[in-house]
Amino acid sequence: MDIVGALGAHEGTTCFVGAGGKKTTMATLAARLDRAVVTATVRIPIFDDWVARVAVTDDPAAAVAATDDWPLGVVPEREREDRYLGYDRETVAVLSDCGVPVLVKADGARMRRFKAPSDREPQVPSSADTVVPIASAHVVGQPLTDERVHRVDRVADLTGLDPGDTIRAADVATVLASDRGGRKGVPDGATVIPLVNMVDDDELTATARAIARAIHDRTDVPRVVLAEMRAPDPLVEVV
Repeated sequence: MDIVGALGAHEGTTCFVGAGGKKTTMATLAARLDRAVVTATVRIPIFDDWVARVAVTDDPAAAVAATDDWPLGVVPEREREDRYLGYDRETVAVLSDCGVPVLVKADGARMRRFKAPSDREPQVPSSADTVVPIASAHVVGQPLTDERVHRVDRVADLTGLDPGDTIRAADVATVLASDRGGRKGVPDGATVIPLVNMVDDDELTATARAIARAIHDRTDVPRVVLAEMRAPDPLVEVV
């Protein structure tokens, strides 16, 4: 199994939520697929350098149907120099009829490595076949602060931690497995495949395995993927 198969991204619509490598994961998958559409239902930083072309369009389905440039990015508008806006969920849902794997950034994290969603997040389209909640293994052993965590108060509420407390593997698992965390807004029938990213040494592999086991204790998912998306071979292990 490779990273594309492990995350179920070889077909259908795959949505990425959480923190700790959404864009890197999408870029990694897009580079390994023969054809892929990259888009978002939220703001997304400029990603022209890891797709063949970005089409700024009100009709992304037509842009996909007309292109020979893969992977293709589709967005509705460039909001400012460093980022694009995303489509509404209904527009992204239409892309599921294009017969091409669709990779969707469905929430934001402000470059943090761990998060829990706000009331307005995530923006997962009804067409999602797979939802991938992400967290970085690097947050385990670190304090629950704004430096590494987006929405500290939400993580604290889910885990019972107080701000400043040390984050444990079980806490990461609790958030990724929760229907108020990584599983929030998942459409009926969609598959959830948690991803523990930034697993770049033996110690972090052991940490990520502990997170994966704790996820399985909390919810029914087919597998948990351990990865280092910056590595030439990003798949570390499937648990």
